[in-house]
Amino acid sequence: MEAQEIEVKYRVIERDALVQALADQGVVLSEPVLQEDQAYAPAWWDYDKPKAGVPFGRLRTVRGKHLFTVKTPQDNEMACLESETIVDDAGQMHDALLQMGFRPTVRITKERRTGQAGRWSLCLDEVEGVGPFLEIETVASADESGLAAQAQLAAWANGLGVKLERVTDTYDSLVRLVQDQRA
Repeated sequence: MEAQEIEVKYRVIERDALVQALADQGVVLSEPVLQEDQAYAPAWWDYDKPKAGVPFGRLRTVRGKHLFTVKTPQDNEMACLESETIVDDAGQMHDALLQMGFRPTVRITKERRTGQAGRWSLCLDEVEGVGPFLEIETVASADESGLAAQAQLAAWANGLGVKLERVTDTYDSLVRLVQDQRA
């Protein structure tokens, strides 16, 4: 059965307060790990077009290992059908993506700390050029409502009692926006 990854994302305003609030909830964060992502989109797609129903690729490198992911947004950009696998050769995977009609869009570099809150996965990210973010994720069946799951995740985040700013853009869109502002 296909699964969808459902998440909510927040710009972190008070990082130290958030880390303390997570600890108060029993969340133990991992040590930071560097992740380098290359995002891909179909050659015909551009950032002024909707993402729903469009497959997007990501080639992630962490500690010399490469993970290829395809995400197809459903209800919104944060509720996606997702498939992923480890690949041995990032260069060959890049070439395969180009042959399949994808094009590279942006590179995303971040330090990620992870934790668990019950069945939810948490990521505290420091995204290069964009700042700190909190992601709260869950996995659901493909037929479950992403919006309903996002409401549950958002309620938990709001209950932390720290200042967070919810964002609905993915990291590739946020990084691209910063790059466009600098150009």
